[in-house]
Amino acid sequence: MMTLEDKLARLRTHRNNIHRYHRLIKSRLSDLEREYIESRLSEERAALVSLARTTFPIPFKMPSARAAAPDLQT
Repeated sequence: MMTLEDKLARLRTHRNNIHRYHRLIKSRLSDLEREYIESRLSEERAALVSLARTTFPIPFKMPSARAAAPDLQT
């Protein structure tokens, strides 16, 4: 079983890889290279989401503006 520190390190690695692939996509690439980078980017995103779900199993949702501000009119 991985510790929280291990999971956080892996999340950072996936995030860094995603950033690197985004930078690479902006560069000059052949069609084959672009296809490969886009494939790897998709895999990294999926791995990040999967790991994040197991690391943080409780979904957090932002409250709507209406729910966050009480009704001041009486």
